[in-house]
Amino acid sequence: WRTRGNYFFFFYRFPKDAVLLLLLLIYSPVGICLMLIRIFIGVHVFLVSCALPESFARRFIVRVMCSVLGMHVRQKNPRSRDRNTKLYTCNHVTEFDHNIINLLTPCHTPQLEGSTGFVCWARGFMEIHSASGQEAVGESLQRYCSTEGTPPLLLFPEEETTNGRAGLLKFSSWPFSLTDSIQPVALRVTRPLIALSTPDSSWLKELLWTFFVPCTVYHVSWLPPVSRQEGESMQEFANKAQELLAGELGLVSTKITKADKAEHIKRKRHAVPQTSTSVRPGSIGLGFMVQSLGTDDHRITKMAQQVKDVLPHVPLNVIAKDLAKTNCVDTTITNLLENKDDSPMEATGTSSFGSSRNSSYSSGPAPTITPAAQSFGRSPVDRHLSLQERKEALYNFARRRYIEKHGLDQEDSH
Repeated sequence: WRTRGNYFFFFYRFPKDAVLLLLLLIYSPVGICLMLIRIFIGVHVFLVSCALPESFARRFIVRVMCSVLGMHVRQKNPRSRDRNTKLYTCNHVTEFDHNIINLLTPCHTPQLEGSTGFVCWARGFMEIHSASGQEAVGESLQRYCSTEGTPPLLLFPEEETTNGRAGLLKFSSWPFSLTDSIQPVALRVTRPLIALSTPDSSWLKELLWTFFVPCTVYHVSWLPPVSRQEGESMQEFANKAQELLAGELGLVSTKITKADKAEHIKRKRHAVPQTSTSVRPGSIGLGFMVQSLGTDDHRITKMAQQVKDVLPHVPLNVIAKDLAKTNCVDTTITNLLENKDDSPMEATGTSSFGSSRNSSYSSGPAPTITPAAQSFGRSPVDRHLSLQERKEALYNFARRRYIEKHGLDQEDSH
C-alpha cells in the first residue's frame, strides 16, 4: 500500500504540515465564497451542456466554463489520438475523470455501479443495465464497440480511484476483451492545499471541495494505440497496457486489486478509532498507523515491529506513540513494562496487567523469573519492594528475549 514513500490513498483531507494548515485557515473564507459562486455558475454550466448539441463548439464552451469552476485541463500529444480507436483505457484518480476526457473528445463511460436514472445521466455516464451480470454487460459493450458511428468507450480498468502518486492498481482483464486495439490515456491530477479525495467521500462532497480550492489541474496525455498480439491472453494484454501507463506516469505497476482496496479501507476504518482493543499486527496496518501519527519514518516502523515481537500483548499504536517520544526500542520496552502511561493492552481473557503478560509469553520458552509475589506484603514498604522486584524481573526477561531474537550482544542492547 506504500511505495517510494507515497501512499496509494489519502485518508486525511487536510495537510499535516503546520504552515500549510495555516495557509488553508487563512484561505478558508475566500474558499467558501468561491464555492458558493461556483455552485451558482455550475448550474449554468450544466444547463448549457444539456442545451447544446454534441460538437467541438460545445466542448470548447463547456471547457472554458469548467475553468471558471476551477477545473483546468492540459493536454499532451493530442495528435496521437486515433480517431478509429473504439476504446480508451485510463487510470482512475477522481470522480470526474470521464467528464474531463469528454471535454477533449467525444466518448462514453458506462455506469457499472452506483446511481441510475437522472443522477447517472446528469453526471455524464452512459446508463447500462448491469443486473444481468458482468458477462452480459461485456457482450453489450462489445456490440457497442462494433457498431459503426458510435463514439469510443472510455473505461477505467483499475475500477477504483487512487491518488495517482504511488502506483496503479491491477488492471481488470474484461475491458480488454471488447476490442483488439485500445488507446491508453494517462491522467495526472494536482491540487493545492487539500487532498484530491478520500475513500469515504461521495462524488457530491468531492465536487464541493473542487469548488472550494483555487484550482484542480488535470494533465491528460495520449499514448499511441496498442493492439493485442496473436496468442496473447486478455490479462497479458491488460498487463501490457498497465505497464505503458505506469511508465508514462512514472509510477509502479502493482497486483493490488479493487477488492484489496475495499478490504484495506475496512480494516483501516476499524483499526484507527481503536485504542483500547487489539490491533491486528502486519506491515500494512503498521505502515498506515505510523502515517496517522504524522511521520513517514521507516525506522520507527521497524522499531515498533521489534517491540511488538518482544511485547506481543501491546497494541501497535501504543508502541508507535511511545517510540515517537523516545526513539529508542529499549526505553519503550521499559516504559511499556512499567505501564507508565496506563497504556491499554490487547485482550487476553484476563484483567490484570501481570496475568495478561504471563499469558502472552506462555507460547515461548519458559522464563526463569517469577513475576507474581510469593505473598502479600504486610506493610506498604514490603508491597512496594515486591512490585519493584516484579517489574525488574519482567524487564530483564523482555530484554533477554529481544537480544536473543535479534542476535545482539549485551553491549549492543544498551
